[in-house]
Amino acid sequence: MTKYGRSPWIDQFPSSRVRTYPRHRGPLSRDVVIVGGGLTGCATAYAFAAAGVKVALLEETQIGRGSTGAASGWISDEPGIDFVALEQAIGRRAARHAWQAWRRAALDFSALLKRLDVKCRFQPQETWTVAATPEQSARLKREQKARRDASLDAALMPPRAVASETALAAFGALRTKGGAAIDPYRACVALAAAAAQRGAQLFERSPVSKIAFTRKTADVITAGGAIRANKVVVATGVPTRLSASLARHFWFRATHLALTEPVPAKVRQRLGRRAAVIRDVAQPPHVIRWVDDRILVCGADADAAGVGASSQRERLLVQRTGQLMYELSTMYPDISGIQPAYGWDAAYARAADGLPHVGPHRNFPHQLFAFGDGSHSVTAAYLASRILLRCYEEEPDAADDTFGFARLTAR
Repeated sequence: MTKYGRSPWIDQFPSSRVRTYPRHRGPLSRDVVIVGGGLTGCATAYAFAAAGVKVALLEETQIGRGSTGAASGWISDEPGIDFVALEQAIGRRAARHAWQAWRRAALDFSALLKRLDVKCRFQPQETWTVAATPEQSARLKREQKARRDASLDAALMPPRAVASETALAAFGALRTKGGAAIDPYRACVALAAAAAQRGAQLFERSPVSKIAFTRKTADVITAGGAIRANKVVVATGVPTRLSASLARHFWFRATHLALTEPVPAKVRQRLGRRAAVIRDVAQPPHVIRWVDDRILVCGADADAAGVGASSQRERLLVQRTGQLMYELSTMYPDISGIQPAYGWDAAYARAADGLPHVGPHRNFPHQLFAFGDGSHSVTAAYLASRILLRCYEEEPDAADDTFGFARLTAR
């Protein structure tokens, strides 16, 4: 029977191994306070603690059990948008910086997980962006040309190679290397533990009610008291009531995910090498990858504002899970009849140009933000952690402004 509204990453994690952290109580002083205990918050806590910064992290519920626990677990090596569109939006130079920064983040994130020996089912994966129609093929060729003109790698693979690798009847595909697949929840809790070992203080069940500031410091208020800090990092993924005025910069969306029951061995043999993440160029796109002997498919995005009561959300989950399984079966007819084991959704915010917003905003003194990753991957979590640390240390990289709020007024 399909489990709706439950992520397999969390559902299958042994409850006896869930590490808990205390509630925040009493006054405290730290260099930096991080609001949000998802993958971005925990990666940032680790980066700051490793750099010798005294940091505290506040999570409203439990570490990793929000959007991180619902994520696809794909470390993508590109931002998940067309380079052509991004170049038109922000210019070739900035778009190239974004692409290079994203790829570097994917490689460095993978290296960090290996170095820390994080047990998160890490698997290196190529990405194949496939064209299912002649029109999509023409679009991929334009994309390849734009990337090459910007001195970016872009290998256009012929239909025979696509069929051999992915078992899909396609008109071609762009292949990139440097990505990976992980269990995002395991990665998150492991980074939280690594941050704690480095001296970070982590608090769960400690929602922030207010952020107040003076000329030199900020006070982060919870039910247990106040934490005074030089900087506050808000890593909640989407603007909350703490920064409600920033919501106008984003569209609020939800993607849907389905994980199949185990695919029989005879069927698996007919479905390609299973060593790549497949992304199509549909609108919205599908992301498909293997999780052991099961297929994970992501897509069928919807307007999150249209989902109200829990009963309405449950009906939408059932409908969208069925839609994803049907669409998957049109790509892989051999899986017809295999049922979904899980169907769930993941909320996200998307900026107009598709890039996340990371860094300071002029209307919020002493605060840094990480909002708006619509890539359906987890690479932006690591990318944000490095940008935020550089912002704090006032040592920006050339590409950091590409992801900042200032780009909204620079066009």
